[in-house]
Amino acid sequence: MKNNKRYSLLIGSVIVLLIVTTPYLLYLYQSIPSDTETLNLFFGKIKGGHYQLVSTYIYYFFSKFVPLILLFIWFITNKHWWVHAIIIPISVYLFQLIAVINDSEQYIDEVEFIYTVPIAAIIVAILYFIRSKMSLYIKAMDLKKEMDQKMKFPKKFND
Repeated sequence: MKNNKRYSLLIGSVIVLLIVTTPYLLYLYQSIPSDTETLNLFFGKIKGGHYQLVSTYIYYFFSKFVPLILLFIWFITNKHWWVHAIIIPISVYLFQLIAVINDSEQYIDEVEFIYTVPIAAIIVAILYFIRSKMSLYIKAMDLKKEMDQKMKFPKKFND
């Protein structure tokens, strides 16, 4: 039991640390010299490619990557029934990130909409189905609250 709480605290702390530090990745491009076309790092080379400059490429990459990561964390940690609606913006940012990485893509954020429409339609249909199944339960809970409220303060009849 105590080990489970410690593990839960560790995972929660890692998630909070990730959420807090992730937005700083948006400013990573400022640490790269503005005239660099190829950047050598310990894991390999990063080339500007279609963007010509590495700083521009890093800027576009992280402007799509950061919201994608934050939405993914939200999706993973959310416990509500509507959590699947978050898949729609995740898919949009994922397609945009792929377009940034793909050097042959000339127009960023234009074609991705066509690919995300089927995903959005499927998710909306699933959410509508879940909501319709839950509507009876929600009505019953509202009726129960109303009955409990009336039972607390019953009307008194005068002779």
